Amino acid sequence: MSHVLLVRLAAPLQSWGVVSRFSQRDTHTRPTKSAVVGLCAAALGRDRTDPIDDLAEFVYGVRADHPGTPVRDYHTVGAGRYPIRPRDIITDHRRAAAVAKSMEAAEGPGFGHHELAGWYGAPKKIAADPVSGTLVSGELSRRAMITERWYLSDAAFLVGLQHEDKGLLEQIGHALEHPKQLLWLGRKSCPPSGTLAAGIEPGTLSEVFASKRLLPGPDGSESSGRRPWAWLQAAPGTRGAAPVNDQPVTFDPARRTHATRWETRTRVTIAPNATDWDLIP
Repeated sequence: MSHVLLVRLAAPLQSWGVVSRFSQRDTHTRPTKSAVVGLCAAALGRDRTDPIDDLAEFVYGVRADHPGTPVRDYHTVGAGRYPIRPRDIITDHRRAAAVAKSMEAAEGPGFGHHELAGWYGAPKKIAADPVSGTLVSGELSRRAMITERWYLSDAAFLVGLQHEDKGLLEQIGHALEHPKQLLWLGRKSCPPSGTLAAGIEPGTLSEVFASKRLLPGPDGSESSGRRPWAWLQAAPGTRGAAPVNDQPVTFDPARRTHATRWETRTRVTIAPNATDWDLIP
């Protein structure tokens, strides 16, 4: 018999990257299976190189109770100057020579208070200096890099992980509330709020999604009479199913791999006798 572990993913900000690059980090409209499997693996304390075959076997579904609002963050990286530290002049003779005279003329403490005009404080392009042999920065100044970061604001999703092994679901549910590693919703700047593990129910994803009321909104209010969208993993060849390339194979940084799975999109009609929530928002 199948059981479904329900996972509540809600926070002021979420971000589920799909084709992110350094200059532009996108977000999907909903949590991906790869991200949720990674969340569970982190909660269990697994390393990125550890196998995830048992977690990848879940039949995955997500219900968008509150889809949230896309938010774009104007983001800059680099440029700026930073106060001189002792290590800056010890490890880079060029910096020491450039700052010597101005340090002598400066009044009061120098280290931690004095800036070197036109120099970039954070070292970049580190390499051995041909004169001293010490490691020095190959780029002393640079312009700020402008990037984009996209987030979902005030979103709340109900994720379902369907599996026949109820014991495994119980283990993951406990780990989500007592994680061995820090958890975040897509990025480290997006910690989850409130309860994650929302119980285990018998049945299939579609049955369980219809039997639970919508999650409370960001202001704590309840939504009724609305039919949210849900995306349910389906067998290949299922009518109306679309391919999604977020089936995790391994998170090993040296050979990170994803495969294709299939999913259908459907409206969920909440049952009149749907059970309410007893969660910490």
